[in-house]
Amino acid sequence: MSVGAGSVPVVSRHTTFQFTADPSAEQARGLARHEGAARFAFNQGLRLHLNARRAAKNAVDDPAVPVPWSGFDLINAFNAWKKTEDAGRRFVVDAHGTAEVDVTGLAWRSEVSAQVFEEAVVDLGKALKAWTDSRRGKRAGRAVGHPRFKKKNHERGSFRLRNKTSRTKAGVRATIRVGQNGPRSVTLPGIGAIKVHDDTRRLRRMLAQGRARILFATVTRRGGRWRISLNVEAADLHPAARHPARGDGDHTGWVGVDRGLHAPVVAALADGTQTLRIDAAPRALRAAQPATRRLQKAVSRKVKGSTNRRAAVKRLARHHERVRARRHHFLHQVSNLLVKTHDRLVIEDLNITGMLTNHHLAAAISDAAWGQLARQITYKMAWRGGQLLTADRWFPSSKTCSGCGQPKDDLTLADRTYQCPACGLVIDRDLNAAVNLATWGEQHHLSQVLDPEARGQVTNAHRREGSGRRTRVDETSPDDVGTLTHAA
Repeated sequence: MSVGAGSVPVVSRHTTFQFTADPSAEQARGLARHEGAARFAFNQGLRLHLNARRAAKNAVDDPAVPVPWSGFDLINAFNAWKKTEDAGRRFVVDAHGTAEVDVTGLAWRSEVSAQVFEEAVVDLGKALKAWTDSRRGKRAGRAVGHPRFKKKNHERGSFRLRNKTSRTKAGVRATIRVGQNGPRSVTLPGIGAIKVHDDTRRLRRMLAQGRARILFATVTRRGGRWRISLNVEAADLHPAARHPARGDGDHTGWVGVDRGLHAPVVAALADGTQTLRIDAAPRALRAAQPATRRLQKAVSRKVKGSTNRRAAVKRLARHHERVRARRHHFLHQVSNLLVKTHDRLVIEDLNITGMLTNHHLAAAISDAAWGQLARQITYKMAWRGGQLLTADRWFPSSKTCSGCGQPKDDLTLADRTYQCPACGLVIDRDLNAAVNLATWGEQHHLSQVLDPEARGQVTNAHRREGSGRRTRVDETSPDDVGTLTHAA
């Protein structure tokens, strides 16, 4: 089942359908071959780029040595290289002992789809751009390192295929098709129809109705299993599944969401009404720690390079994949519950990287996956037409009294109950933070503008005075944006 490029009437969101593949032995070898081809193209593209940079640096008299930086230039460089003698030659020897050149270039390039090479070097171009932007200060966040060569890994790997369409006598035909050889099958170019364990009915229905279009497929091997992720350009959700629009003058309905370790999620209104509280999380990493320790010891006892060690590594990889699945399943349940029952949410811009420096809490913070929960809430709220605000990183939601607004600077992590020394309010610590976030949303929802590209709010990160080596030009502090307000 396929759909044409222009058959989606209203396109407003991107989503992914992931299916667990059940390939045959021959198809598994083909998938592994494509995975290796993607790794080879990435490494060779990086090698061509480094060689060109080295040649341009040494060529003083000829400064016009081309250096491929973008994905388009890297594709051209790799396609030109794979047909030359530098990529290899295959000889044929006849009965008389005469050798003749049979193939010049990569002899096995016809065994895999050419899109695998192109998509791999495109990823290399993105990595190089991220590195250069980070060095020049054009990229926010942590410093990005230079791309490195990928090593062969029997447990992890991926490749990507684009969905190309062509017109035939029967109509428009796509290279990536769903349900062509049975309701639970996905057809990939160069590989064929692969059986999947999951039901594809929902995606097939969307494709048949013209409400979705497959852009590309990413095939991943993780935990001993192959997974096919179809990136789909889809229409809006049904109006019944979307939140009704609010008027411009409506400033109410904001719900603050506090993420923590004792209580994973606490949501509350500005008036102190608690709308949602989840007291227990699966803590997948901590619960699986005994099994993780046992499997890691089994790997360390095996001889490196042996078949037994590879089997032990596979068992450990499957175990980690199960831990990851449990964690993500819980996060999806929580994010769905929040987004379906609230149309206005306020979350915090947590400095998770800085929190991980506390080695006493680093494991628990990593297991909580606060960043993943915020990511899920962000795109799900955009799908349902709701509003999401991100409070400033330096907003003291936990230390501020939700009753009088007076901050309590001596609040520690051990204090689970907030007691205000000014007005005497006694309230749960997490509930107090959620109420403060809701109040912040009512006061600042007009100050955050929408970013049309990110489909969300533009939030500027502010540093405290003297928090870095120096204050940059036009950089504001918390005092300038009004986040450190005190009650009169």
